[in-house]
Amino acid sequence: MFPTVREVLALDPVRHGAPRVVAGDEGLDRPVRWVHVAEVPDIATLLGGGELVLTTGIGLPGDDAGLRAFIGDLADVGVSGLVVELGRRYVSGVPRVMAAAAERRGLPLVELRRATPFVRITEAVHALIVDAQLTELRATEEIHQRFNDLSVEGADATEVIRQAAELSGCPVVLENLSRQVLGYDPAGESAELLLDGWEQHSRRIRPAGRTAYDPDSGWLVTTVGARGQDWGRLLLRWPASGDVPSARAVEPNAGSPTRLTILIERAASTLALGRLIRRDAEGLERQIHRTLLTALLDHSRPVDEVGLRAKALGVVLDRRHLVGVMVRHRADDPAGEIGPEAGQARLRDLSEAVGQALREAKLTALTSAVDDNSVGALLALPDAAAEDRALSAFASALRRVRLDAGTGRATSGVDPFRGGGPGAVIVAAGSGVSSPREARRSLVEARQIAEAARRDRRDLPIFRLPHVGLAGLLHLLRDEPRLQTFVERELGALLEYDARHPREQLLDTLRAYLEQGRNKSAAAAAAHLSRPAFYERLARIARILDVDLDSVEAALSLHVALLALEAVRAP
Repeated sequence: MFPTVREVLALDPVRHGAPRVVAGDEGLDRPVRWVHVAEVPDIATLLGGGELVLTTGIGLPGDDAGLRAFIGDLADVGVSGLVVELGRRYVSGVPRVMAAAAERRGLPLVELRRATPFVRITEAVHALIVDAQLTELRATEEIHQRFNDLSVEGADATEVIRQAAELSGCPVVLENLSRQVLGYDPAGESAELLLDGWEQHSRRIRPAGRTAYDPDSGWLVTTVGARGQDWGRLLLRWPASGDVPSARAVEPNAGSPTRLTILIERAASTLALGRLIRRDAEGLERQIHRTLLTALLDHSRPVDEVGLRAKALGVVLDRRHLVGVMVRHRADDPAGEIGPEAGQARLRDLSEAVGQALREAKLTALTSAVDDNSVGALLALPDAAAEDRALSAFASALRRVRLDAGTGRATSGVDPFRGGGPGAVIVAAGSGVSSPREARRSLVEARQIAEAARRDRRDLPIFRLPHVGLAGLLHLLRDEPRLQTFVERELGALLEYDARHPREQLLDTLRAYLEQGRNKSAAAAAAHLSRPAFYERLARIARILDVDLDSVEAALSLHVALLALEAVRAP
């Protein structure tokens, strides 16, 4: 927020004095915190650093050693520069020993070759500083207001990071304590270069203090956490060197501006507050996982961006064999009376169990709840040969985790993980793919298989596409208009008849007949009807549908239509 020596030399009152830089021109981008007029040789003891010293030289030492000591004292205290007006003590120029000492210490030394009232210079520079401070104050107020709004709105981490990058114009990265990237905004720079080898790079950034600037790496860092529980770091890259615009340039290793320190601390506070507010919800890492899995399923983000964010989180998707997995309870509402809060808790427990099972099986994956009933995972395996082994290890680990947690403990040695009990879950896996661009197909396939497997009572550790059978296939196709048209064509007349005669329900009669393999006696017993009554109903069905129920082909078509109807009606 302070003008530089170079900017001061461009002011009209200074230009009136015909300034000439005689030494230390590499330090012209130093900030000028204040302007001080001095005519005594021991002025350094009264300075605090960052001042531009103006003098006529009348009180400076007359010997070379004294001049060298004078320049050395100014450099040691950290003044921005020394401006000497010629004419009173020095006529043609400053002594060469003074210029040599200033050059050696990198201290800007400027001659004013024309008499200039110092008061005009101090007024101009101080007005510039005050204006800059007011601008800084307004910018700081905007920072506080922006992050207050984000806190009130309950903005997620992605939005907080985006706002921090927008306000600073610098890349911002949020990482956890394991140096895995939870979110980032490159601020227009290359995200690939920003995140390449991030963990190793981050571990080399070791600032001193909770919020501090690391001049060696050019990163401003603050710890994120609250109530004594730190869970991450927020980093803002601001290299204080000549490769940044002059408006932001400061002396190398001088640290970053106060405004950026305020910004990063406010952003960190907003992130910590948001996490406290959502302390009963899923962790931030799981939120990022969910964002990425959802993005793959609904194409809300480019695949390349998903791959890059997943890599930053420690899950490499490129050049991996990817397998979509879905885990869900067999019943949406096992108790029949479960409320929204209990449903969320049940889903959260299942999500935690899946995450723990992946860790126990030593598998790398993106995983989170993907809807109100299912937990998804995208396994990233080294090659296709590892697929069966990995899925088996995951299924076994998941069963152990759920049993250890006491989920749905059953009596008589029945494993509640399998079968049709209230605690039973289904694990379904899609076909393996070799590219993140194909990952959606595997995830969608796994979701469809899991839905279809809900009607399958077999105790399979993993359901795959070959396991779903005809009923499963029809379930996968239940939203297909052509299947629905087929159902209406085959059974529409009978459904209309039952709608007009609700007491008869001939559809159940037809179902019993077909499920008993067209054995009329067995079907009559299953329907709890006398054989004459059952035969009469079959004859009525044949007339309504205009089919020969003794025909194998007609019976097969009607049986498929019945299964399809059940699939269409299934929630």
